[in-house]
Amino acid sequence: MNAEKTYNPWIARVLTALPALGLAASGAMKVAHAPDIEKMLVGTFGFPAGAVTPIGCLELLGVVLFVMPKTATLGAIWLTAYLGGAVATHVRAGDSWVAPVVFGVLIWAAMYFRDARVRGVFPLVVPPK
Repeated sequence: MNAEKTYNPWIARVLTALPALGLAASGAMKVAHAPDIEKMLVGTFGFPAGAVTPIGCLELLGVVLFVMPKTATLGAIWLTAYLGGAVATHVRAGDSWVAPVVFGVLIWAAMYFRDARVRGVFPLVVPPK
């Protein structure tokens, strides 16, 4: 058995799917100019109407990078930056910032279970010497 695969791969799949599906739906609604999303971005958050599609495209690109194994780390970093902007936007508008933080935590939890390099950087248990 491969020593690198110490975790159940289904945990990684579920933790990958949760934020990926949520962010893909959010990005698709931005690209499709869903009225509620556009009202929130333009009215509540003060973005120009022309920025809605590019924001959605950036979100979708991050999701694609995150779900592909070879670019997952880049996707996680991309989405972390994207969600950091979302947190700042929500805080500035006086809105709840919990959802983007939860998505960020789920993304890095997924990476922890997907990639041994991430487990090496953030070990939950320090190996004995």
